[in-house]
Amino acid sequence: MLRDYLIDLPLVAILRGLRPENAEGVGQVLVEAGFRIIEVPLNSPEPFKSIQTLARSLPESVLVGAGTVIDPEDVNGVLDVGGKLIVMPHADVAVIRRAKELRMVCTPGVATPTEAFAALKAGADAIKIFPAEAIPPQIVKAWRAVLPPDTIVLPVGGIKPETMKPYLDAGANGFGLGSALFTPVMSTADISRNARAFAEAWKALSAPA
Repeated sequence: MLRDYLIDLPLVAILRGLRPENAEGVGQVLVEAGFRIIEVPLNSPEPFKSIQTLARSLPESVLVGAGTVIDPEDVNGVLDVGGKLIVMPHADVAVIRRAKELRMVCTPGVATPTEAFAALKAGADAIKIFPAEAIPPQIVKAWRAVLPPDTIVLPVGGIKPETMKPYLDAGANGFGLGSALFTPVMSTADISRNARAFAEAWKALSAPA
């Protein structure tokens, strides 16, 4: 299921700090730029309202959900407002299992191979390498040598258009994008510009040689 959303543009928009009244406008400019996966971290203002607005206003082809999910009970809350994606900064198997029991997509954060294998065993749909600033491409390449070949690997943390290529060469399948894409003080024009820059960078990197 997750792979379907990653086909055209495997970039996850992380909207930390998004306010509900801005959710629809921000979501629209991201979709126009080609984004198909959007998460609202739960430490944002009224995150469930923003998730609900995005889920209702965006096409069904867009996967909407929550980031920074710490409590298994919050998984139910995300589903109740129309979210289908659970993203975590850690690899708590209780959260992963709850998400999979509810047939949601789950991408836990991992920082070691031990965490990665435990997350996959619990049913994770992908692994979020976090924070990527502390896990350089050469480590991702080493992980790739031992992870199951079909594992979806998404570095998150400090990713910019110009820093994607080394991770892609090391075996990354896509990226989670934070403050280089969105901050609460950015205008929709700024967000649109950033989104298109990331989309164009990805297309250039993934084009046949």
